[in-house]
Amino acid sequence: MMAEPQIRNEVGLEELLTQPSAADIAAASGWSGDVLVLGAGGKMGPTLAVRIKRAIQEAGAKHRVIVVVRKDREGVFAAHKDGIDLIETDLLDPASYARMPDAENVVFMAGRKFGSVGDQPMTWATNVWMAGLAAHRFRHSRIVAFSTGNVYPFMPIQGRGADETVPTAPTGEYAQSALGRERLFEYISNAHGTPTLIFRLNYAVDLRYGVLVDIGQKVLDGKPIDLTTGYANVIWQGDANSYCLRSFSLCTSPARFLNVTGQRTISVREMAERFGSRFGKMPQFTGGEAATALLSDSSLCTELLGPPEVSEDELFEMTANWLSAGGVTLGKPTKFESRDGRF
Repeated sequence: MMAEPQIRNEVGLEELLTQPSAADIAAASGWSGDVLVLGAGGKMGPTLAVRIKRAIQEAGAKHRVIVVVRKDREGVFAAHKDGIDLIETDLLDPASYARMPDAENVVFMAGRKFGSVGDQPMTWATNVWMAGLAAHRFRHSRIVAFSTGNVYPFMPIQGRGADETVPTAPTGEYAQSALGRERLFEYISNAHGTPTLIFRLNYAVDLRYGVLVDIGQKVLDGKPIDLTTGYANVIWQGDANSYCLRSFSLCTSPARFLNVTGQRTISVREMAERFGSRFGKMPQFTGGEAATALLSDSSLCTELLGPPEVSEDELFEMTANWLSAGGVTLGKPTKFESRDGRF
C-alpha cells in the first residue's frame, strides 16, 4: 500500500500515474531493445507510454519508446516529443505496418468496445483483423497484448472470480471479438514461437473515469444506481501501467494469460453508501444484486508481480476527494453494469 496522495489537479494526477516504481526501473534496466506501443491513444495509453519512457531514463538506458495512434488529436504525445517518437497511421491498413520500425518489445492495446452494437463489423475488424496484422508483423518481438475479463463467464459473487484456468464464455459481440483477438495472438505465438502475454485487464480506474467515478458521480447527481451487477473488480491505472511494463519478462510461447485487477471484490451498494456519507447525499438504488457478476481472480498476477500499490480503500478515498473538489471527469461511463454484452 501507499500513503494516500493529495492530488489537486490533472498535472498531479498525471505525475502519479507516470512515476515509475523501483520495480519498473529494474525491469526497464533488463531490456535490450526499443518499446513500441500500438493503439496508445486511449484512456490508458498516454500514461503507460510516459511511464515506460521515464522508467527507461531512470534505468540509464537509451531505448526508444514509439507510440502508434490514428491521430494525436489533443497533442498528448507531441508534448513529450523529446522522449517519445510518434507515428500517426491507420492500424487497419495492412500497408501501415511496413512503415513501422522493428522493436524488441511490443504492447498491443488497440481495440474497440463502446459503440460495438452500432457497428459490429468495425468492432470485429478492429479487435480481430487488426490484431492479426499486428501479431504477424511483430512475430519476432515479444508482445504484451491487452485483453479483458469480459472473455470470462459471469461468476458467483461468493467466490474469488475467474482465474486463468476458467474456460472462456464471452457474452455479446464485443467480448466475443476480444476472445478472437486473443486467439490471433495465440496462433502467431504457436506458429512462430513469439513470446506473448495476454493481459486480461478489468477494470482500470483513474480519478477521471472508471467504476468508482461512475458510482460516485451518480450519488452526487442523485441518479439511481442499478444494483443488478452488484460487485466488480477495480485496479488503479498506475498499478495497471506498472504490471504491463513488467509483463515483458512473463511473455512465453505458447502464450501466457494473466488476470490484471485488484485483490478485492467491491460492493456497488457499499461504495455508493460510502460516497453518500462523504457527500451528504442519500444514494438511490434500483434492482437487487444478482447471484453472479463479471469477476476475475488476480492471485497469479500478485504471485508473479506482487500486490498493487494502491488498495481499493485508498482508491475510494482518492476518488471521493477528487469528486468533492470538483475534479474533471471524462464523462465516459464504463457500462460495467451491462449483463448482455452490449456496449
